[in-house]
Amino acid sequence: MVAFRLTYSRLTLSLVSLRRLPVISKQGPGTDVMDARFSIGGVVPLNIPNSLTILRILLIPLIVGLLIYEHVEYALVTLIIAALTDALDGTIARMANQKTRFGAYLDPLADKLLLMTTFVTFSLLDMVPVWTVILVVSRDAILLTGTLLAHLTSTAIDASPTVLGKATTLFQAGYMILVLAFTAQNLDTALLFPLLLTMSLLTVLSGMHYIFRGVSQLNNAEDS
Repeated sequence: MVAFRLTYSRLTLSLVSLRRLPVISKQGPGTDVMDARFSIGGVVPLNIPNSLTILRILLIPLIVGLLIYEHVEYALVTLIIAALTDALDGTIARMANQKTRFGAYLDPLADKLLLMTTFVTFSLLDMVPVWTVILVVSRDAILLTGTLLAHLTSTAIDASPTVLGKATTLFQAGYMILVLAFTAQNLDTALLFPLLLTMSLLTVLSGMHYIFRGVSQLNNAEDS
């Protein structure tokens, strides 16, 4: 009889606990809108936008391998798919109200990993000038370092992408795709030099803008 009561009590507690499990939230943007059943270890919310972002990261080594083994056409298709995931994840997150803090951090990180890795590979294969890679990698490395320092010092900063930053990413991705398209068709990539200059200028300007904005926010945080 005592054992039966203990078992019944445990079952009741389990049912109560199940009722308290989080369900799909109706909270606004910037919050974790995720059913706990679709998370990895209760930490990574695995919804459609975040899955697309993770797919973009997984495509990076495939792109590098295809480039190294000179499968330019396949590398071009894979890069276009990666670029499409970048366009789709944010759109789906907004339309389906599936924005998460995890996705807000992972999406720009995935973009930077894709851009830096691809540009470095292009440089090693003599497909783009070295100074282009220095600009792109230096900018993203500085921004990542600043974001990390703000996180380590528990300083709240606005790391959301600006219009200038989005334009830079668009031009960088477009330039990479055109370089591969020209290479696949045996066209002279020197014809893309005006686009290269525009992309480089945007890279510098957006980098300076992010740096000034971050420094200003850090100074305001110290004064408050």
